[in-house]
Amino acid sequence: DVPSWLKSLRLHKYAALFSQMTYEEMMTLTEHHLESQNVTKGARHKIALSIQKLRERQSVLRALEKDILEGGNLWTALQELQQIMVTPIKAFRPPPAAPPPNGTPDGAPPGAADAFTPHPASDAEAPAAPVPDGDIPGQFTRVMGK
Repeated sequence: DVPSWLKSLRLHKYAALFSQMTYEEMMTLTEHHLESQNVTKGARHKIALSIQKLRERQSVLRALEKDILEGGNLWTALQELQQIMVTPIKAFRPPPAAPPPNGTPDGAPPGAADAFTPHPASDAEAPAAPVPDGDIPGQFTRVMGK
């Protein structure tokens, strides 16, 4: 929600400018482009810094996850998550997957779906697969699950 984000930055008077842009265009804005749109110097600088923070969200979320797992301050992590929630977040769409081999839905050999393999019990959590770059909602959800 770009208008709410701009309001939180006290830059809501530029909402009309942003309403004409795609998410990708917004994320590549420069102070030069903003100047060509008659955005004041102070606002240009603030917008450029804020967009840089948007680009850094995934690394911030990864650091929060690590900090939480190491027993870090949960209150600080929650405050950071709250700040991220008021920023524009684009829905993540992973690239299409290649078709599985052998013509089976998941690439398993024929008849494998009939077999049951119990999951071995363990006290340690299995390492989670990395969240793809650009998947801010997935990374956010992962941190919240910790």
